[in-house]
Amino acid sequence: MSDAKGPATRRRRTTTSGSGGAGSVKQANGTKVQDAGGKPPVGSAAAKPAAFKQRSNGNVDREESGRKQEPQSRSSQRSAVEDINDQLSCHILQESLLSSASGYSNYRGILNWCVVMLVLSNARLFLENIIKYGILVDPIQVVSLFLKDPYSWPAACLIIGSNLFILTSLYVERRLAVGTISETTGWILHMFNLVCMLIFSSAIVLTVTSMTPVGGVFSLGIYTVLFLKLYSYQDANRWCREIRQAKAKRLTRSYSCPDVQQSNGSAVHSLVPYPGNLTHRDMYYFVFAPTLCYQLNFPRSPRIRKRFLIRRLFEMLFLMQLLVGLIQQWMVPTIQNSMKPFREMDFSRMVERMLKLAVPNHLIWLIFFYWFFHSSMNFVAELLQFGDREFYRDWWNSETVTYFWANWNIPVHKWCLRHFYKPMLKRGTNKFLAQTAVFLVSAFFHEYLVSVPLKMFRLWAFMGMMAQVPLAWFVGRYLNGNYGNAAVWLSLIIGQPIAVLMYFHDYYVTHHVSTK
Repeated sequence: MSDAKGPATRRRRTTTSGSGGAGSVKQANGTKVQDAGGKPPVGSAAAKPAAFKQRSNGNVDREESGRKQEPQSRSSQRSAVEDINDQLSCHILQESLLSSASGYSNYRGILNWCVVMLVLSNARLFLENIIKYGILVDPIQVVSLFLKDPYSWPAACLIIGSNLFILTSLYVERRLAVGTISETTGWILHMFNLVCMLIFSSAIVLTVTSMTPVGGVFSLGIYTVLFLKLYSYQDANRWCREIRQAKAKRLTRSYSCPDVQQSNGSAVHSLVPYPGNLTHRDMYYFVFAPTLCYQLNFPRSPRIRKRFLIRRLFEMLFLMQLLVGLIQQWMVPTIQNSMKPFREMDFSRMVERMLKLAVPNHLIWLIFFYWFFHSSMNFVAELLQFGDREFYRDWWNSETVTYFWANWNIPVHKWCLRHFYKPMLKRGTNKFLAQTAVFLVSAFFHEYLVSVPLKMFRLWAFMGMMAQVPLAWFVGRYLNGNYGNAAVWLSLIIGQPIAVLMYFHDYYVTHHVSTK
């Protein structure tokens, strides 16, 4: 009976497979026996091995389940012990999040709070400005900033006249390439051409009465950019001639840049060898390209992305209107109200006016940075398929003044490094003197772009730039990390309003008070 009960009780755990009466039966333990159509009788000898196997398999299953239950019971006991320990002790050795030793660095919420507070505070100031002065934005007035007389366009004529200096530089290089003039003569002609550019543009701005200050700044800015471009143009071509002369016997197509097709999508550009680059097309591509450093073959983008181009164009138009509106509505009234404290030499009121001007001035400067270095330069680069789009780096993380000036304006930094700083180092000049010389050149052009259009020479911009040298030394030596970054931001926020107020005060006294 015991043998019969085993199969009888285990038969419920079988599953039938197949069709018909003589199918095989698969048990839960994976073994197969014949189903009712072909299985031996219960009491027969053939049934006993099957029953024995089922009983033995049942025992194995119970043993395996027992072994599985043991770890589960142990883990449950362990978790119970841990729960008790958690209830008894809830403290561990740890630092507060705001402590520097904690290593915590996720301050995104605080950053968002700062942005919200900044927006709200500036919104209050803007609303106060509207209530006090009304709407001062006048787009038509912008035209008068560039033109005094609608029939006289001195700034535009001056910019068109710059083609004379561009073509002079090209033709001098052509003569040097064929050897009709010597290197010394060519260098003298280039320097004479560059100096004449600066003197000619300054003389026109100073003598033409219909030239407005804004028109003068714009035209002199174009001439300054051309000065740097043409200097780089003659330098790069001179280096090509030096290499050609040094490797005259080994000069092959490997140096002269073979006409290799670049896989740029739809556009295919061939590399240009020297002196094949001395063409009007190459010269004017470099003139309009968003770079100050010349090379024979610029990196080119595969195609013109129309959506990218349209986005940059809309950014340019919108930000330009925003800049004009902020200057007219917010900055001009603040500057005009600052004249009385300056005349009376009321120091406390002067500081208050300067701090009040710092907010709109800095906001306008940040918007101008994005408008010029991102929107405008990317627009021109996309239009010309100019591939190098590194116009700025992370200057906002600057921990030293030197890092800021090396990363906020990459085209100028590359020019200074390539054509001024490194040549001085090769001549044996020490680094500090070379850096000081770079700041000296930058200070000259800053003063040139301000004093000449305003027709007064006060050297505020020059002294402000030269003050960067001791400031860079002090910040680099005594301030590190966040303190250095805060010092850089403070110099930007406070330094610019001081220069603006000084120039506006002197301009107001010179052109308005003296005429009364």
